[in-house]
Amino acid sequence: MQPTATVLVYSDDSNTREQVRLATGRRPAPDVPVVEFVECATPAAVLRELDKGGIDVCVLDGEAVPMGGMGVCRQIKDEVFNAPPVLLLIGRPQDAWLATWSRAEAAVTLPVEPVEFAAALASLLRTKRLLSA
Repeated sequence: MQPTATVLVYSDDSNTREQVRLATGRRPAPDVPVVEFVECATPAAVLRELDKGGIDVCVLDGEAVPMGGMGVCRQIKDEVFNAPPVLLLIGRPQDAWLATWSRAEAAVTLPVEPVEFAAALASLLRTKRLLSA
């Protein structure tokens, strides 16, 4: 059985969640596990899933409503023990400083550009695997 990685995707926009799934494919790079997705449309759902455990990486939409991914990221980094690494989707490159403020490990701009997104996600999955080894 192949190892899998669980990626939580938070966005109130189903099209953004679909962009993430399509950009990832079965796996974002040959040297990382096959990805399974947990999709969340609300901040409360994100916290419930993180409380269950088993999330390897979070992808959070910085443009989500009513609470953007940057605020959600900051909250989980403050409140969730051993919070998983976060890839933040930001609206413009100028928002990168906000991604740093939120303590996200990586950020890419919307709309999702598949090669850039897959590379960032694969990097976080590699880091997660090294930390848990």
